[in-house]
Amino acid sequence: MSKQEKYDRAYLRMAIEWSKLSHCERRKVGSLIVKGRMIISDGYNGTPTGFENYCEDEEGYTKWYVLHAEANAILKVASSNHSCEGASLYLTLSPCKDCSKLIHQAGIKRLIYIEEYKDRSGLDFLEKAGVEIVKVDL
Repeated sequence: MSKQEKYDRAYLRMAIEWSKLSHCERRKVGSLIVKGRMIISDGYNGTPTGFENYCEDEEGYTKWYVLHAEANAILKVASSNHSCEGASLYLTLSPCKDCSKLIHQAGIKRLIYIEEYKDRSGLDFLEKAGVEIVKVDL
């Protein structure tokens, strides 16, 4: 196993731990953004600041305004002195098509994930955009 693979696995294990902070019942997702071996951001899926923590409505469906883990991590970087340009994104679940646009636009060059989302269009878009994509089985 290469040094990079060891780091990838370690960061993904950290993303799993981060996902446990989510208040969502249906699926908990965690993310880390790493640049130059330094974690510059983290995130998990949940409601926006100031809203109740419940992610699902009375019928068990995810509320439309719930933010995905990667969106939360990217938004956190946007309000800091850091930049995602050239960074790696570690995700417990591959991104949806909407988050894939954010990932590309933020300048993230490498995506490492564990589980594939039901819709592959986000991954297909990122491949087309030239982002390196790595699926890791833990």
